[in-house]
Amino acid sequence: MSKVLIADDDVNVREIIRIYFEEQNIELIEAPNGKAAVSLVDSESPDLLILDIMMPELDGYDVCREVRKHSNVPIIMLTAKTEEFDRILGLELGADDYVTKPFSPRELVARIKAIFRRMDSVAESSKNSRDTKAFTYEFGELKIDINRREVLVRGEVINFRPREFDLLVHMAKSPGSVYTREQLLEQVWGYDYIGDIRTVDVHVKKIREKLKRNFIQTVWGIGYKFEVET
Repeated sequence: MSKVLIADDDVNVREIIRIYFEEQNIELIEAPNGKAAVSLVDSESPDLLILDIMMPELDGYDVCREVRKHSNVPIIMLTAKTEEFDRILGLELGADDYVTKPFSPRELVARIKAIFRRMDSVAESSKNSRDTKAFTYEFGELKIDINRREVLVRGEVINFRPREFDLLVHMAKSPGSVYTREQLLEQVWGYDYIGDIRTVDVHVKKIREKLKRNFIQTVWGIGYKFEVET
C-alpha cells in the first residue's frame, strides 16, 4: 500500500480525496496546514506529498522548499492558481507535478500512479546497472557515474534530483542530437506523463545552474541538445 500525505486546509478536499484513495488502496495521511505537513513528513515518511499552495502556517511553496532540503520524495502541487508563473514556481522549487483546482480525483490518482511507475522504472534500472559492469560518461571536467547515479564536476559531487539526473543522462548518451520538449517528456518522463512541456525547461534550467556550464544548449524553435565545447 502506498502512503500519501495531503496538506490542505480545506477539510472537504481532504474528505473527497480520502474516500477515493480508500477505493484505490492508498493510505492517506492528512495535514491541515503547512507546519503540520513538515512535521508529518519527518515522522511518517510518506511515499508522495500533495501540497495545496494556499495554506495557513506555511504555504505549499514553503513546505516544498523545506522538504527539498533533505528529501527527494515526489511532490504534487494542488493549486487554484491558473497563472503560468505560479505553476512554474512550484516546479522550480522542486515539485514533480501540479494539479489545478477544481480537479478530478481520478486524474489525481492517475498522476500519482504515473509517478510511482517512473520511480519503479528508475529503481529497476539502477538494480540492473549494479549487476553489470560499471560505466561512466566523461566530458572533460564533467563525469556522470551511471551506477552510483552521481554527477561530478572537477571531482566534486553535485546533488541532482532523480529526474534531473535522468534527463542529463538521456541527452549525454547522444551528444549533438537535438530533442524537442515533447520527445524529452515522452522518453524521460514516460508516455503517460500528462504535465506541462514547460517542465522540461525548468529541469534544463536547474541542470545548467548546477553544472555552471551550458552543456545543454537551446536549439531555437526546436528544443535542446547536449553539446561539449571544444
